[in-house]
Amino acid sequence: MLDRIAGFFRLIGRTIGRWARLFFAWAFWPFLAAHGWYQRRSWMIRLPIIALVALFVVLYGYFFWQTQVWTNFNIAFVDQYRLSERKVPAGQELPVAEGASAGTAKTCQRSAIVDVTADLTDFNVNQNAWISSMLLYKMGFFGIDWDHTPFLDNKASFQRGINQAVRRTSAELVDTLGRVRGTSGINNDLQSARGNLQFDEHSWYFGLNPFGPKTPTPSYYRSAIGSLRKFNTDLSACNVIFDGRADNLMQFIDRVANDLGGTSDMLAERSENHNRGWFDTRADDRFWFAYGQLYAYYAILAAAQSDFSQVVQERNLGAVWGGTMRQFQAALRIQPAIISNGREDGWIMPSHLATMGFYILRVRSNLVEIRSVLDR
Repeated sequence: MLDRIAGFFRLIGRTIGRWARLFFAWAFWPFLAAHGWYQRRSWMIRLPIIALVALFVVLYGYFFWQTQVWTNFNIAFVDQYRLSERKVPAGQELPVAEGASAGTAKTCQRSAIVDVTADLTDFNVNQNAWISSMLLYKMGFFGIDWDHTPFLDNKASFQRGINQAVRRTSAELVDTLGRVRGTSGINNDLQSARGNLQFDEHSWYFGLNPFGPKTPTPSYYRSAIGSLRKFNTDLSACNVIFDGRADNLMQFIDRVANDLGGTSDMLAERSENHNRGWFDTRADDRFWFAYGQLYAYYAILAAAQSDFSQVVQERNLGAVWGGTMRQFQAALRIQPAIISNGREDGWIMPSHLATMGFYILRVRSNLVEIRSVLDR
């Protein structure tokens, strides 16, 4: 009986070994054939080939480094702004310091939302390379889109999640927060920032549709950073407007909640229809996009609490807002090494998408509660 069992396992081992040899023979025969051809060539041909191979090694080494190293990634980076120390809402005049002369120019409070939005974009394109428009990312893995592979695409999805939140925030800054609705014009700096942040996320120096040279995506986003910072400089000089009314905050919260609702639906669709556990190569894209969105909205909403501190205090929203921030923090602590999209009732492979969707819905429910309080 034991001999038959041992024979069965030996047969399985031989079968696996045979298929492994066939696979490696299929995978490496082009390289072996190229090696034989290369050895028969003169150095006039070998040297350009060596230079080309060296170039690809450097490029792919840089690409691998940029996709794997997340510079200055920190889920507690909001603490560096010391928002609790701000006592004056955004756009309102700061009290004159003791001992200041009578002719001292007045100053107003900067917008924490604008600062955070600019810094998140700076994190994406200056502190890190913007992965989605890199040439090697666009080329894919032997013609396969990196998003359809289980590796080297997590950072790109995370960056696009941050950019989704930044785009939504820039639109609200232009339409409501950076103007007195109905009685003032649109701020040109905010308008410029919104236009640049809406630019295609995948543009390199050259494109096929339309055919010809292009300005790469990071250049547009860097211009947006400059526009946002200029707006805040003008705001601190009391030359522009930040309209911190309760109805503006309510609308902003409503738009953020709707944005997170769309992401929750995206996670649910992938979790329900493609639950192949560790073998779902698109699960990591969905997870890290949602994570990047939460990473950005956590900072933006923490900044909103400071910018609208008077409204938060008047409507007694401190406890509810604090609970929302704790939900963000709990979601951001989920950082699995390998994303699994298993069945929700499975017992071997976890369902990280369902877990992330659960936290997003909890955050969204808190935002809906904040909105309902503001709407009373």
